[in-house]
Amino acid sequence: MKTMTYGTLLRACAITLVATTLLLVPAADQLEAAGAGEEETTFGMVIKYPGVPYIEAFRHAAEQRAEELGVRLIIRDGEGDAQTIMNHIDTFLVQDIDGFIMAGAVDQQAIVPGIEQLNAAGVPVTAIDTSPLGGKVDYFISADVTGQSALAAEALIEGIKDRNDGEVPEGVVLEITGDVRDMYTRAANEGFMSVLEEYPQLTVAQGDGQWNNIDAHERASDLLTRHGDDVLAIYVQTPDIMGPGVVEAIIAANRDPADYGITGTWMGPEGQELIKEGHVLGIVAMPAYVPARMAVELLHDLVFGEEVPQLGDVLEEDDALWSPAEVKESPWADGLYIELQAPIVPLEVDVDDPRLWENRLDHLW
Repeated sequence: MKTMTYGTLLRACAITLVATTLLLVPAADQLEAAGAGEEETTFGMVIKYPGVPYIEAFRHAAEQRAEELGVRLIIRDGEGDAQTIMNHIDTFLVQDIDGFIMAGAVDQQAIVPGIEQLNAAGVPVTAIDTSPLGGKVDYFISADVTGQSALAAEALIEGIKDRNDGEVPEGVVLEITGDVRDMYTRAANEGFMSVLEEYPQLTVAQGDGQWNNIDAHERASDLLTRHGDDVLAIYVQTPDIMGPGVVEAIIAANRDPADYGITGTWMGPEGQELIKEGHVLGIVAMPAYVPARMAVELLHDLVFGEEVPQLGDVLEEDDALWSPAEVKESPWADGLYIELQAPIVPLEVDVDDPRLWENRLDHLW
């Protein structure tokens, strides 16, 4: 096992706020050519849900690192739609890109043919947020969704005990999920259920929040009406994009959100506000800034034949929330998985900790 220091990924740099539109402008269109007569290195990147803070963190971090490395970065909105993503990949191949970053899809199986096209063309691929379920993805960079969801579920159980004299009584726990087609939804549910299954007196009632506050509000409202006083706690898979809707449903039912010990993964500035308002017990602060920078840097190193992390390596950075990060074999596609760490806020780190990307980029919100 080799330990590598990845300090270059966390250099402090000024970030320029760029207005977000549904058709995203290539970052390189704002940059000068790296040098007259030199062949330009170009990376393509597909995101989903532009304007959502964690996606904006991906975008700004990737643009920043690309500019530092003198790389042209073209970012396109995949709209969470497999066919749109495939069309972007086709266009990128015509543009003869040197590397590709997959930064969010809903149906990770449906985009595999596009990943295989990139593989056939010799284009290295990195992924963040979720991994395609096939083809070769040189590096997938993320915290462990299943493991972190289990930690959030354990915090939820501790909250139930705290509100019930140290006991877990018989009752109902609501689980507000994302789109059931999404790898993240399945992985988060697996981690959540690995903990809840230890408490047979608890019944899980599930509602599909579809990764948005409107659906999450409706599902939470319906389930609260159906189960009433039997509801002991509420687990929201991603409180950043569904938590506000769930909290509003609780308040609309003339109940106190604090009585439900809400937990989940992905904090974002939305989740920060819920924590500060006392509406949420704790949220795993999944990393966004570092994975995007790392995805660009790894592509650059692959293209230019520089040293890259190998299976069994451990990446470390002093005082970084994501460190240490073990390099593992990916269970989702051919390639490697860099497993980052993630703290539960505010149970492990303070909500205002400057190391959180939500605070690092707070001038954007």
